[in-house]
Amino acid sequence: MAIKTRFAPSPTGYLHVGGARTALFSWLYARQHQGQFVLRIEDTDRERSTEASVNAILEGMEWLGLTYDEGPYYQTQRFERYKEVIQQLLDQGDAYYCYCSKDELETLRAEQMSRKEKPRYDGRCRHGSNVKHDVRPVIRFKNPTEGAVVITDCVKGDITINNSELDDLIIARGDGSPTYNLTVVIDDWDMGINYVIRGDDHINNTPRQINILKALNVEPPRYAHLPMILGDDGSRLSKRHGAVSVMQYREDGFLPQALLNYLVRLGWSHGDQEIFSIAEMIEHFDLASVNVSASAFNTEKLLWLNHQYIMTAEPAAVTPHLQWHLDNQGINTEAGPAVEAVVVALRERSKTLKEMAAASRYFYQDFESYDEKAAKKNFKGEAALVLQKLLVQFTALVKWDGEALHQIVLETAQAMDLKLGKVAQPLRVAISGQAATPAIDVTLTLLGRSKTLARIQRAIDYISR
Repeated sequence: MAIKTRFAPSPTGYLHVGGARTALFSWLYARQHQGQFVLRIEDTDRERSTEASVNAILEGMEWLGLTYDEGPYYQTQRFERYKEVIQQLLDQGDAYYCYCSKDELETLRAEQMSRKEKPRYDGRCRHGSNVKHDVRPVIRFKNPTEGAVVITDCVKGDITINNSELDDLIIARGDGSPTYNLTVVIDDWDMGINYVIRGDDHINNTPRQINILKALNVEPPRYAHLPMILGDDGSRLSKRHGAVSVMQYREDGFLPQALLNYLVRLGWSHGDQEIFSIAEMIEHFDLASVNVSASAFNTEKLLWLNHQYIMTAEPAAVTPHLQWHLDNQGINTEAGPAVEAVVVALRERSKTLKEMAAASRYFYQDFESYDEKAAKKNFKGEAALVLQKLLVQFTALVKWDGEALHQIVLETAQAMDLKLGKVAQPLRVAISGQAATPAIDVTLTLLGRSKTLARIQRAIDYISR
């Protein structure tokens, strides 16, 4: 049997890390088994669903590279199908109209709580004895009252829920619109979803959904409920822990592959391996190896992982992502070194692409001022004379070559009987405006002849004021 999974977010906000991990696990499981992965937008909550949220989900999936084989499907385009199944349940006696008002239900709830009972609908309309012609009824599913539902969970093992613990849930509101537990059942059925991988906050819904499927004489899918993600302090994940939009990680300079690698390790492991290529994730991922307990989100670990990816990935693969950040920071790269060469020069010292883009600005744009501390420390003593000698020799250089440039710096230090730092540091500040750059020969090569000579002369003029 071909594996078919789905990711079914509600477009009531952005795609966050919890949703992205669910999508990733579903995607990996389908890919590992040469199956199909479906994207479904559960947008029946019309008041809270927005087009902006839909776009955020689609954008996040695209950036992460979680390509889907079918979809996106939209539940709001399937209302006729839901009505058809609701009518089927009514006709076969597995659903009924409920005329209870909001006040009546609130009174029932208060009475149950006063008796220290679990608040639940008591089925008073179950046998058609509470008809009210001035009320727009909801439709409830007639849940079995005997027996139990056994969820054979791929992560948590068998979970048994007695039917006596479940009440008759609403499957259609008074205006006729279907509710979540009904639509998700029909969608999974119609779309042939046979593995439902989702957060364990859905466990309470699962026995209800299985009972609806059984009433429709449909074999339920296999379920895998993923443990939640906590903050590193053990509390519920919030924005301060990293529960932000997936696209915020792009804004902050993370590579999508690094984020995927981090997410796959939140609740799953393969021995002691920390860094996985996408191909390795697909090869090794297994639902049986997903942890039962919650995982803690650690931003420092994600930063470390991102740095590893920046340092070890093929520069050509990093280049388009850095180009996005350069564009985002208003840095025009047309008059300057190849972006791929900048990746190679700066990857050792850059934890994020945002940081790398900011650090590379001086390659493409003249800076307005020198770092005050760097200038005070390095533009003194013989600095002006050092820069004058370098300017003469750089001007005379026939071929602008890293090795030749490095040799000039060395020879200048020897000729002036100075330590290399007394030559290289004033030069570094002169051409970049700051004290830290890649190796001086690399920096000079990337900057090019005209920018280098102009900036050295500018520094000489600055020191001589």
